[in-house]
Order: sequence, then C-alpha cells, then structure tokens
Amino acid sequence: MKTALCAAAVLVAILPSMAWSQNTTNFARIGRVDRFDSSLDGLIAKDAVIEVLCGGFDWAEGPVWVPEKGNKFGGYVLFSDIPPNSVIKWQEGIGSSVFLKPSGYTGAADYGREPGSNGLALDAQGRLVSCEHGDRRISVLTAGGGKVTLADRWDGKRFNSPNDLAIRDNGDIFFTDPIYGLPRREKDPMREIDFCGVYRLQKDGTVTLQSKEISRPNGIAFSPDHKTLYVANSDGRDPVWRAFPVKEDGSLGSPRAFFDSSKQANISRGGGDGLKVDAKGNVFATGPGGVLVISPEGKLLGRIVTGERIANVGWGNNGSVLYLTSDMYLCRIKTLTRGAGFK
Repeated sequence: MKTALCAAAVLVAILPSMAWSQNTTNFARIGRVDRFDSSLDGLIAKDAVIEVLCGGFDWAEGPVWVPEKGNKFGGYVLFSDIPPNSVIKWQEGIGSSVFLKPSGYTGAADYGREPGSNGLALDAQGRLVSCEHGDRRISVLTAGGGKVTLADRWDGKRFNSPNDLAIRDNGDIFFTDPIYGLPRREKDPMREIDFCGVYRLQKDGTVTLQSKEISRPNGIAFSPDHKTLYVANSDGRDPVWRAFPVKEDGSLGSPRAFFDSSKQANISRGGGDGLKVDAKGNVFATGPGGVLVISPEGKLLGRIVTGERIANVGWGNNGSVLYLTSDMYLCRIKTLTRGAGFK
C-alpha cells in the first residue's frame, strides 16, 4: 500500500477506518496552472496553488462535497478509492477516514482490479448516489445507512459498470456505462450489453438508453441551465467531448462536438475522464495532462496540472473550491468562480 501524505511533509500509513489528526493548514503544494488564454485569470488567480490534502490511495475518483450544519468549514468531501472498494471522507482539521466499505461490490468472490464505487453525487434530499462497478448498479445511501438499488439493468440486461453521473434539476439521473469496472473489461464473460451507453434514470425507475455512439463514455455534467449535457469520451482514438441538447421531454437530442483534444496545439491528444461545470458555463474537464478549463464556446483557456493523472473533480465549500482526485491524492485549488448550482 502507498504511503499517505496528509500534511506538509508528514508521511504516515493509512490504516482502515482510522482518521488522522490534522492540526495544520500548511498543506504540501504541487503542480502548476498553465495559462493559454488571458481570460483564465478571471477564473483562477495568478497566485493560486494546488494543495495536497491527503494521499496514499490506490485510485481516487468521484469527489463530492457534502454540506454539514454546525461544521465551521461548511462540510466535508467524500470520494471513491476504487481498488480497495471504499469511499473515503476528508474533513478540514480532522483528515481522512474510511466512510463506507464495501462501496461498490458486496459479493463474496474476488472482483478484479476495480470493484468499488466510482462517480458520486448528492440527490435533492442530500443522499449519496453512487455508480458501483462490482454490483453494476446505481444506488442511493439511505438515512438509516442502508443502500437501495435505483437501477441495475436496461432492457433486462445488467449494466457493464456504471462510471459517472449527473443529476438534473428534475431529479433524473444521467449516467455513463463503460466497461472499466468489469474484471476482463470488454472481453468479460459476464458482460450482457455489447456497447457502452449513456442512460437516463427517471424518478419512477424507468431506464432509457440515450446514446450508444460514444465508444467509452465517461465524465458527465450539465450546463448551469440544465439544457445541455456534456459527456467525455475516454477513448484516445476519438478524444472528443460532446454536448447533448436536453429536449422538452427530458431526453437527449443529437450531440455536437464540443471539444476535440486532437485539434489543440497546447496539449497532447487524449480522451477525458470526469468533468464539472461552473456557474458561468465553463467546463473543468480532466484530460491530457490535467484539468482542462474550457469556455462555453469550446475554447481551451488553461490547464490545472498536478503532475499525476487526474480522474475527476468536484466543487466544494462555497462553490469556489475545486477538489481534484489525482491518482493517489486528494487535492484542491481555490478559484475565482463558483460551481454550477452553488449560490
């Protein structure tokens, strides 16, 4: 197991279910911000730094901010550590601890390299909604601590491995379903759906396929007005982020190419993972080299670079802090903007 970095130059081993005391805000700093357009200065200050909050994880994913009354910092962060089948909680002044285990697979047999939960979100009731690899479902954690399956199949067939999700303002859950959580991925004998889809889960439990044309759909997020849904493709052969219009009936229309990394001079060609949108419509999308900051018009403004692979991002605190799950680390950077949905 990797060592854990939970405050500046302090290395300790992460033990299951243990929270580490954190009496300092002097966090280690890594990386840089690449500025490709001057308008980035209005989103990320020139002196902004990337802080490492904790580490030692196998593959961190899906950060989500959980508001908490009475917490002087306003809440805490939950994120998935996929290989050890866990959700981790990080709280300012306290540190990291195991919040939920198992998080994505409850079976008895071994389930490959990535059994745990992936993307996380909060519904309108503040409940944790998870994309689960091993149990191949979308679940919700109830107030009593038990999980309820919201969906685990389409057209009578089990999903591949739900990856990431976005909840629309009417409660519909849109999610992606590539093959990364299956033990043998596209060749897995348990696979029942022969494509990677984008799905819509309505509040009455109805699941409808919205797209099967993206080879490896991954990160997913709505525009601030919830009239556009952005979906990343993690396939480097087709490194295009697509924008789907949301029709009056709540289904998706035909997508347009929003951003293509192969046509950019400042970055290498490569697909994307998780993404989020700010209140101004800018897209913060993990991609080649870090978090790409893309204007609503699809122009690359800059890139947040930790030096490690970044799987996903999530807004927190008052909406101006961007949390990054970067390989073994949970990091953050303070911005001059706010995430969509924050007031």
